[in-house]
Amino acid sequence: MATVIELPIETYKGPVEPDWCPGCGDFGVLRSVQTAAGKLGIHPKDLLVVSGIGCSSNLPGFIHAYGIHSLHGRSVPVATGAHLANTDLKVVITGGDGDGYGIGVGHLIHAMRRNLDITYVVMDNQIYGLTTGQTSPTTAKGHKTKSTPNGNFESPLNPLVLAITSGATYVARGFSGEQKQLGELIAGGIAHKGFSLIDVFSPCVTYNKINTYPYFKQRVYKLEDEGYEPNDFYKSIERAYEWGERIPLGVLYKTDQETYEDNEPVLQKGPLVKQKLGLSEQVHNSLIEEMI
Repeated sequence: MATVIELPIETYKGPVEPDWCPGCGDFGVLRSVQTAAGKLGIHPKDLLVVSGIGCSSNLPGFIHAYGIHSLHGRSVPVATGAHLANTDLKVVITGGDGDGYGIGVGHLIHAMRRNLDITYVVMDNQIYGLTTGQTSPTTAKGHKTKSTPNGNFESPLNPLVLAITSGATYVARGFSGEQKQLGELIAGGIAHKGFSLIDVFSPCVTYNKINTYPYFKQRVYKLEDEGYEPNDFYKSIERAYEWGERIPLGVLYKTDQETYEDNEPVLQKGPLVKQKLGLSEQVHNSLIEEMI
């Protein structure tokens, strides 16, 4: 087993300072992603951070690594393409509940079904923050927002149950108010071979006055403190449905399964970017010319 040389968090300090609202939970998530990368000793040149659109999706611009700020709801297919082209890269997707569980949920389900070796960190604030406070797929029933002034009448999506039943092999929940645990959860997801979803309570201090830091502080508990083992499929579903006075944090489900990459014949010779094209120089140049 290769020796891991941890890197200082400063290794991943981006050239641009975050411009989120003061107190936004996304600051804690950014630091936790940086902490996780450092703990695993991932060099910035070996890390790709992909996002969609939203406040949280600005994260790739605030971290020193390769980054792609893609289209709304399309971070998963973009990350999938980059990962399959170069499986040596550690690919982490960062985004919000609206981007990932709303417009992008179809892509998410199929990536989990395929068990692609990708990590998805969702900053779940139960609101659309960038567009100033509309109902998101995880907004609680009865919550009054700009788009539901009389109260939200839709049932919220449960991302953990969705992930477990769709085939994700590492499913966890964190809280930006618990940065030490969150960093460990993200590191565990990146190190895990298979699709990892880390749903993070990341309070929006500007537009969501219900799901606040105090709200979660009073309710969350750590699964590891209760001796919970995350390898039972049905027990993980039970924990994923737990909501109200007690809300679990930690790894809810973890299993070792074959990944998409294990069974893709084209990848058996190594990353695509390192394989020979099998084209003559003349054909190669003509194709490049045609695309330019």
